[in-house]
Amino acid sequence: MNILSKIERKAKANHARIGFGIGEVSEKLIMNVHDAREYADVVLVGDEDKIRTTGTELEIIHSTEPSKKLVQLLVDEEIDGAVRGTLSATKTLSALKNSLGMKKLYRIALMETADGIPFFLAPVGIDEGNSVEDKIELVKRGVEHINRLGIDARVGILSGGRFEDKGRDKTVDRTLDEAETVTQRLKDMGINATNYSILIEEAIKEANFIIAPEGISGNLIFRTLVFLGGGHGYGAPVLMDKVFVDTSRVKEDAARAIMLASALVE
Repeated sequence: MNILSKIERKAKANHARIGFGIGEVSEKLIMNVHDAREYADVVLVGDEDKIRTTGTELEIIHSTEPSKKLVQLLVDEEIDGAVRGTLSATKTLSALKNSLGMKKLYRIALMETADGIPFFLAPVGIDEGNSVEDKIELVKRGVEHINRLGIDARVGILSGGRFEDKGRDKTVDRTLDEAETVTQRLKDMGINATNYSILIEEAIKEANFIIAPEGISGNLIFRTLVFLGGGHGYGAPVLMDKVFVDTSRVKEDAARAIMLASALVE
């Protein structure tokens, strides 16, 4: 059973109460949220009058500050998990950090290639994973989250060049050294990790959790796959005890993100 099948099965079994943030309102989006009802009891959080114009019968929690409201519902355990949806990233993630006293957010994205191969990717934020320690913390948290889904994580570490490219460029050399250090330290911690150098096409054949050299290249991998390469993004869970799935400004399929959130609820 592949990653997506396991996630779908777990989401249906949990059928959690998931809050979905509504900033921009569109009938197409709401219809897509309706498709997620087999995975979760979905609660829409936003301007009720605007949302009702779509004709939806889903439960709505009205708020003129939906970013804060969605986070508060999660903190107060009135919902089991949350999906950012079309709310502002800055406002919503700031509210999340402030409410939970977090200085830094770690995220992993669930992706699918155009050929239908699912995998997790990190870092996906441009300011994430930019040091050895940050990458190790990201992998540790990511592996714990993947295990929550009943999936054994196989980590593939990437760098900026092939092994034989050592000595060609200082920046490339640094990424090669960091990748080897991260891989060895993860192995010492008992995590199944392999260094694939720059060969992401080889990593995808064996690994289900791919680690980019740093946040910028991870973000570019995400964007190239989803916006140019015919792949899909299912959302990016924030790596913490509570369930919060972040979504891209260019919206992923809402039903997929809701499915992922419901599956992560313990």
